[in-house]
Amino acid sequence: IDSWTKDGDLVVATGAKSGTTWMLYCTHQIRTKGTDLDDELYPDVSLSTPWPDLRQSRAGNWAEQKDRFNTTILPDGRPLKDLWDHPSYPFRIFKSHYAPPELPVTKKGGKKIKYMAMARNGIDVAASMTTFYSAHTDKFRNLWGGFPPDIDESSFDSDEPPASVKDSLPGGVLSFLYFGYIKRWWEYRNEPNVILLHYSDIRRDLKGGVKRIADFLEVDLTPKQLNAVTERCGIEHMRKANKFLYAMPLNEDDDGLWDAEKDHIVRSGSFVKKGGVGTGTYSNYARTVD
Repeated sequence: IDSWTKDGDLVVATGAKSGTTWMLYCTHQIRTKGTDLDDELYPDVSLSTPWPDLRQSRAGNWAEQKDRFNTTILPDGRPLKDLWDHPSYPFRIFKSHYAPPELPVTKKGGKKIKYMAMARNGIDVAASMTTFYSAHTDKFRNLWGGFPPDIDESSFDSDEPPASVKDSLPGGVLSFLYFGYIKRWWEYRNEPNVILLHYSDIRRDLKGGVKRIADFLEVDLTPKQLNAVTERCGIEHMRKANKFLYAMPLNEDDDGLWDAEKDHIVRSGSFVKKGGVGTGTYSNYARTVD
């Protein structure tokens, strides 16, 4: 992490399917104080609040991908760097799903970075993960050998849990994204550079949550700005904005499977759903987790 961050950066390291995209967009609204009205600085979540952990090409290595964050020119002629490292930003925002010790929260002599962690009810995570699996485009699945699989809704009431649940359980390929996540963050919850949130608390009191996050980020919002930011952080606004397709502009695979200028990871309109609390009630989720 020290290779791609600088003092003052924010790492949104929320749990998987626990409000990551929501918090990436919301913290961008906070840093711009709600003034980026047309999302000119936020054409896509992965351009303005990038996910360095994500490998965007099958070919190449991390060092080459890191260089492309600084050298890539987007189809509209803008340098990619102008979106994630714009000079007007008081801080840059990066996405991650990791926790300590992978993230050096209290490293002596390390960068002065702030971290946001967020947890969510496990059944809701399982339900959201299933929707997420099916939201991926065929182009992305073909690029990575069919992963993640599309999930038929008829499996929701089956005795056999869908692949998304299996993959998330202990021993599954994605188990590290949920199990152990809170345990590893919990001991750091009182560190001054860490804010540990719960998804349901922010959903129940969005304005209070925005105020708390802004205070943590040391961004002073006037009452008018707080209202504007809160409105833009709401699910209804985000659904209309539709800036969450997750482009992969750094992809350089040359076999025709991916067009870095046109293709996206998820289908349009499929990412921002209800964002519910206590809505993951499919019987197979409960049986499997029990």
